[in-house]
Amino acid sequence: MHKGNYSEVREQLYGSIREVFSWDWIDGNEYGLAEIHYITPEFRQEIAYATEELGKIYAKTVVMVQQSPDNLLEMLGLTQAAFSAVRLPIIPEIPTLIGRFDFAVTPWGIKMLEFNADTPTSVVEAFYANGKACDFFGAGDPNQGLEHEFSSAFQKIVNRYHELGYETNNIIFSALDWHEEDKGTVQYLLKMSGLLGEFVPLENLRVHNDELYALIEGGTRKVDVWYRLHALEKLAEEKDEDGYPTGEHVLDLIARRKLAIINPPAAFIAQTKALQALIWGLYETKGFFTEHERGIIERYMLPTYLENPFLGQEAFVAKPIYGREGGAVSIFHADGSVIEKDKDEFYWEQPMIYQKFAEMEEVESMTVTGLYKGRLLWGSFLIDGKAGAISARIGERITGNLSCFLPSGYKVG
Repeated sequence: MHKGNYSEVREQLYGSIREVFSWDWIDGNEYGLAEIHYITPEFRQEIAYATEELGKIYAKTVVMVQQSPDNLLEMLGLTQAAFSAVRLPIIPEIPTLIGRFDFAVTPWGIKMLEFNADTPTSVVEAFYANGKACDFFGAGDPNQGLEHEFSSAFQKIVNRYHELGYETNNIIFSALDWHEEDKGTVQYLLKMSGLLGEFVPLENLRVHNDELYALIEGGTRKVDVWYRLHALEKLAEEKDEDGYPTGEHVLDLIARRKLAIINPPAAFIAQTKALQALIWGLYETKGFFTEHERGIIERYMLPTYLENPFLGQEAFVAKPIYGREGGAVSIFHADGSVIEKDKDEFYWEQPMIYQKFAEMEEVESMTVTGLYKGRLLWGSFLIDGKAGAISARIGERITGNLSCFLPSGYKVG
């Protein structure tokens, strides 16, 4: 039993792990909570099963999209500059190397809300901080030993790129230097990857002589393999000070196999929420998925469409296809009146998907400002096609960037 009030206990926990997990406060708001949400081994097993089975369904659908005409890529909201790159079949049996499904416990069981396939965060929370919190409070860690998945996964994809004829000598891991969470996440992944790579901020990358270079210690180094916590849809729009389309040039280097990227380019297809609508449509029309796959879709996915069939029928959610952190998400009653709406200004210009509304599980947790009652969202990682660590966040009905990391574990004894 840890002595002291909540704030003191909290500081004992997070003060001891800030060398790795330094963003337990974000912009003056408490992010990491000093409490355990207890789960059962049965729940843990089911979320792992759902993660792996949905990963197979996504992989099958991504391959179909890669082999389809451009108009399907357009319908899914992919930028034209990425069309050639996303068609590259690097590892067709997986939809991405490191992805995170977001699940909710609903009145209809566990349901997948979305898939963060391209640039998932909450990695350190799931694979590192959750275990430290379980140790601290004497709980069983549902993620024990899973951090070892990273080294084999990273080694596999680098070997695959090498087999495909790519140069793989110079490996660079990148994120925005000023963004504490992104930088810390990438530095953790670099360490866990076991690769002889180096962290270079995104700001220190340059396109020169039809190659991507990293500025390192006053010199330059050609980038062969690039792990980036930087979304491809953002990359596609980037220009340098002179207006030159640097991002499109980088996508062209990827398409011409002059640059290997992690996550692989196909992850951009899996990232768009429009793919959920495609999967649901293929489920409804039958023929593409097996009976087993259709059973998984029915059990773990929610009806999702590119056109809104819910108005006048039942409550629904509108989400931008490439939104993050709850940006531009709105929840509506069947009559179209608003239940809850994101207040930030980002992502509203994007095409939307429409998903059946599922009420998320409500839980309570202590915080520095007192007892908080909120909705629980589960992140479940897919690492090289296998179920990885899980992490929980507690927040409002729309899980935004102010939702908190709530460690989870098993009761012991």
